[in-house]
Amino acid sequence: MLVALFWLSLLLLFYIYFGYPLMTRVVASLWPRPVNTDAEYEPKVSILIAAYNEAKDIEATLRNKLSLNYPSDKLEILVISDESDDGTDDIIERVASDSRFPIRLFRQVPRQGKTAGLNTLVPETTGDILLFSDANSQWDAQAVGKLCSNFADPGVGYVTGKMVYVNDDGSLVGDGCSAYMKYENWLREQETWLGSVVGVDGGIDAMRKTLYQPLNADQLPDFVQPLKVVEQGYRVVYEPLALLKEETLNDSDSEFSMRVRVSLRALWALKDMRHLMNPSRDPVFAWQLISHKLLRYTAFVPLATLALSTLLLAPARGIYTLAFIGLVIFLALAWTGHKREEEGQPLSVIYSIPYYFMLLNIASYKATAAFLKGEKKVIWNPRKG
Repeated sequence: MLVALFWLSLLLLFYIYFGYPLMTRVVASLWPRPVNTDAEYEPKVSILIAAYNEAKDIEATLRNKLSLNYPSDKLEILVISDESDDGTDDIIERVASDSRFPIRLFRQVPRQGKTAGLNTLVPETTGDILLFSDANSQWDAQAVGKLCSNFADPGVGYVTGKMVYVNDDGSLVGDGCSAYMKYENWLREQETWLGSVVGVDGGIDAMRKTLYQPLNADQLPDFVQPLKVVEQGYRVVYEPLALLKEETLNDSDSEFSMRVRVSLRALWALKDMRHLMNPSRDPVFAWQLISHKLLRYTAFVPLATLALSTLLLAPARGIYTLAFIGLVIFLALAWTGHKREEEGQPLSVIYSIPYYFMLLNIASYKATAAFLKGEKKVIWNPRKG
């Protein structure tokens, strides 16, 4: 029994993190679905930003959008302040007073969260394409053009860009991504060739306005809205040349809280959109959604059963003893990575991968426990960084 549990747990974890990506690569290579992009396609766009007490970052974010390399007569920004009380609104109005294209401020009272704010903004937009930015998102100057080039393909309904991590001086961290983001972005490339991606970066996304559907306040727009697009028969694709620059976050508590919140809302989204996991509707996308999201968010279960069976089988010697030693080393590296980050020390890959792997799975466990209790998260404070 323990032997079977060990191997089943190991095989499931291998499938979640390696098997599914490799299978996606193979299928995408055999039956590719390229996106017919056109760099000359420049529709009118509306950039939407939901902000709560973002006085620290909102001016830099708006100035960043004002420097975008895109025709001014085809740009507008709509910001909804979610009952901010730190001067965010005043900063927005000041920047808007000398803007080269319209910046419009809306105020949401009482505080209702990002999703409700976006529902309010969309009917006020004049663009054909909606672009979603966080209140602290810094986009590359070419980002809008790169995103919009994908909408020249009539089958594309939603486009997500690429997040890269930068140091305080703006230089890229490594080649621009953590090991985790390298992995995720590679997988998004494969999924795009397959048809649609099942995970997006909420800080640099775009969609056709005609496809937008108002969501419940407790639904995660970065997760549910792309699924709504797939539901309507359109593709969700990844554009690696549309860059979102984000500062590295060295606050493990803030990172963990964010991961728990996102995971919790994603689990509710999977419940709301569970019909997309029905193979009779679209077997390929159902396989993607189950493998990339449902199994990923519950990977802590086979991880726990693998650890337990490894511990109990360790005295049997052979491969099980080696597995136990490997588990101890992995956990030690993860713990060391955690302590080094707390002390502000840089993390090499040997520490960052085990540490981040454990952080994600513990966050998923905590989110699942909250989900099973019926807890929901609608509003939150801005992430530190």
